[in-house]
Amino acid sequence: MNVFELMNQWPFGGVDWLVIGAAIALAYIVFGIAGFGTALVAGPILILFMPLSKIVPLLVLLDFVAAFGNLLPSRRDVARPELLRLLPCMAVGCTLGVIFLLNLKSDVLLLLMGLFISVYAVYSLWVKTRPTQLSAAWAVPMGTVGGMFGALFGSGGFLYAIYLNSRLPKDAARATQSALISCSTVVRLSLFAVAGVYAELPLLLLALCLLPAMALGLWVGRRLTMRLSREGVGRHTAELPFDAAGLHP
Repeated sequence: MNVFELMNQWPFGGVDWLVIGAAIALAYIVFGIAGFGTALVAGPILILFMPLSKIVPLLVLLDFVAAFGNLLPSRRDVARPELLRLLPCMAVGCTLGVIFLLNLKSDVLLLLMGLFISVYAVYSLWVKTRPTQLSAAWAVPMGTVGGMFGALFGSGGFLYAIYLNSRLPKDAARATQSALISCSTVVRLSLFAVAGVYAELPLLLLALCLLPAMALGLWVGRRLTMRLSREGVGRHTAELPFDAAGLHP
């Protein structure tokens, strides 16, 4: 089967490709600034063209390429005790999320994603006071639920951010969050690969086709981060639940 036959398995017209590419670019502008959130931005648009069980693995592939660019510059600031505390819980949550994603019916997944985005939006708009000091015990629910949301909906980073920003200085919190997102991406990618999701060549080819849109969005997001002061980044990403959303030092 040649490339054209593989791509014909995605029934997208020219306008569809433009909308999908724009959604990916916009999602990775947010990722370039905040370090997470691709599914929250791209998911509601992509769900018009493909099932959620394809969207999340697709975004995981693209996140895998993007995440390590955030990790490398800040790796020296990573708080290893907090990282090691969250990682096992995150791995358990990711495993549960992948099981649910691959076994629940598409209409149930769609309903759950809609509820997730709605609750997150209400939380972002109405809850202005963030926790100032959480105990280490909160790593268990935050890591587990964050991992499950990451695998199921493609976005659990905001829970890691709430926990880390209540326990660490800003630079250490950003660096540790970046490391955790990178590890989460590897875990989810591995679980999807073991489950056989990436045995579907059309999905891999679609991810390859969307890499330029991802790279463009990431470049724009990082340029915006460089132009804005930390205070400016905080104002423009006030809906994200941590003080300075940029994960870059």
